[in-house]
Amino acid sequence: MTTKTVVAVLFGGRSSEHAISCVTAKGVLGAIDGDRFEVIPIGITKDGAFTLSTADVSTYVLDGDALPEVIDNGSRIVWPDRAGSRELRVRDSGAGADSSTGTLRSLGNVDVVFPILHGPFGEDGTIQGMLELCDLPYVGSGVLASSLGMDKHFAKTVLEREGIAVAPWRTVAQHEWTANAAKVRAELEQMTLPVFVKPSRAGSSVGVSKVNDWAGLAAAMTTAFAEDDRVLVEAAIVGREVECAVLQGRPGEPTRASVGGEIVITGREFYDFEAKYLGAAGIELVCPADLTAAELAELQALSIRAFEALGAAGLARVDFFLTDTGFVLNEINTMPGFTPISMFPRCWQETGLGYSDLITELIEVALAG
Repeated sequence: MTTKTVVAVLFGGRSSEHAISCVTAKGVLGAIDGDRFEVIPIGITKDGAFTLSTADVSTYVLDGDALPEVIDNGSRIVWPDRAGSRELRVRDSGAGADSSTGTLRSLGNVDVVFPILHGPFGEDGTIQGMLELCDLPYVGSGVLASSLGMDKHFAKTVLEREGIAVAPWRTVAQHEWTANAAKVRAELEQMTLPVFVKPSRAGSSVGVSKVNDWAGLAAAMTTAFAEDDRVLVEAAIVGREVECAVLQGRPGEPTRASVGGEIVITGREFYDFEAKYLGAAGIELVCPADLTAAELAELQALSIRAFEALGAAGLARVDFFLTDTGFVLNEINTMPGFTPISMFPRCWQETGLGYSDLITELIEVALAG
């Protein structure tokens, strides 16, 4: 009898993208190959409790009135107490009970962790650092690449140094804005409108605003500072929005890039949270994108360059604007949206790698690394 690979799937988390991670968990847990993998589902509550999930994740759907959430069931995951041990344990207790006094039992050894977490405390190197301390293999980028990919300012700094075109930007710290907003505003007004104001460390377009008139700057800064204490003000780029999915190869094999996908905006200011996840009108996702062979080759080459410049691993989605003068990189996501209809798996499906096989590939790459 073949022993199954044990995969601990982490979802939820403390970030504003908690609900998106829950929906991703629904897709991954529903599609993972049960003949090859045994899953330990670990839901992380909004206040950071690691629970052994007993939820029916099939109920995790995005509804603007009731977003999915990991509910604290009283259990607590106990991670390995030393490097070299891969034993996970759980302390059981009833919901609302004291989780420090429940019965402790073993869940056995885990082979690999799949952290399908988005945003801070999951995609930013923090959970990766914890897993490194426990000496547990995991899917995706390591501490540095995760941290860089999460922080738009430093990612753009590294990618620009690599010679990859990025949108012009100015980073504003909250203390700088609080101390002298008028001075900062005067400097920003040297930029050409419109501009985008976005948190440096957030995803899923949370906290992002498009400013068409400088009168709207203060409100946009307030919205962005609610997510992070550093904010980017970026020049709007005129061009087609195209994305490319990247996969790390196994040892000795090259990094791979998918066909392109395109976000066609027909009736909204930009691809915001409501359009991405709540079915709001005005957006069409086209995959594969209508690109010439030369454009696709350049898109794939630039995506791989960006992936490798950050030292990324496992997977990433790289987003560009295709302008009249070429590609301009918007951002790189080291743990992109991973629902069955998200652009990352859609791009790989159109390239010939289905959703379930993509999950298998990511796990096997993590184990081979």
